[in-house]
Amino acid sequence: MSMTREEAWQLLTKYNKDAFHLHHAKMVEGTMRYYANLLGYGDETDFWAIVGLLHDLDFEEFPEAHCVKSQELMKEAGVEERIIRATASHGYGRQVDIKPEHEMEKVLFAVDELTGLIGAAALMRPSKSVQDMELKSLKKKYKDKKFAAGCSREVIGEGADMMGWELDKLLEVTLEAMKSCEESEN
Repeated sequence: MSMTREEAWQLLTKYNKDAFHLHHAKMVEGTMRYYANLLGYGDETDFWAIVGLLHDLDFEEFPEAHCVKSQELMKEAGVEERIIRATASHGYGRQVDIKPEHEMEKVLFAVDELTGLIGAAALMRPSKSVQDMELKSLKKKYKDKKFAAGCSREVIGEGADMMGWELDKLLEVTLEAMKSCEESEN
């Protein structure tokens, strides 16, 4: 059975209350929706978006078991296996050994940390928005290892490699994706 956005949101908010985590989930949701359309998966945009929304389901309550506990929580909630696998795969090489194989899983792996970095860069701007952010200023923040130090450049780079993209293309497209969903966030 396919999960609706409302069901996914209810599950997410059962385990996540912090505004920061909920905002991140919605930004990854919108970014995944953008990538689904961009990469020719328009008929699966809702699925990609739900994977983005739920990817950090366990992070707030169970950070030490991230991408492991979420599988258990989703199974208990009756979430379909392909959502469970896809969300867990973004922890590949760190928390789990579920390798991103589908293009959607590779995108999630690549954009999760990057959306966090872009979001942090937006907060430093007078507008507090990605709308007026240029790729040049994003690249400057990306190269500054002290800025948003918790956002792994190594993971972002691995994600770009998985997708077969240059890093600059990943930065540019993800910035555009976030611009597309920042306004519509609910």
